[in-house]
Amino acid sequence: MITILVNNTPLSVNTKATLMDVLNEQQFTSQKGIAIAINNTVIAKTNWAHHQINNNDKITIIKATQGG
Repeated sequence: MITILVNNTPLSVNTKATLMDVLNEQQFTSQKGIAIAINNTVIAKTNWAHHQINNNDKITIIKATQGG
C-alpha cells in the first residue's frame, strides 16, 4: 500500500493503482465536468486509465458546478 493525498485528504491505495482506480474508489462515477492534477500537473482524461499513482502523490480533483 502507498499513501497519497486526494484534495488534501490522506488515502491508502494499492501500489499498482492507476488514477482511474482512485476515481472509482472515491466514487466519481461520472467523469464529466472534472479536471485532475497530480503534483500540480494536469492529467489528460485520455491518460486516467493508464496513469500510475506513486507514493506521496498529491491529487487535486476539481468538479465544475453551475451557478453564477
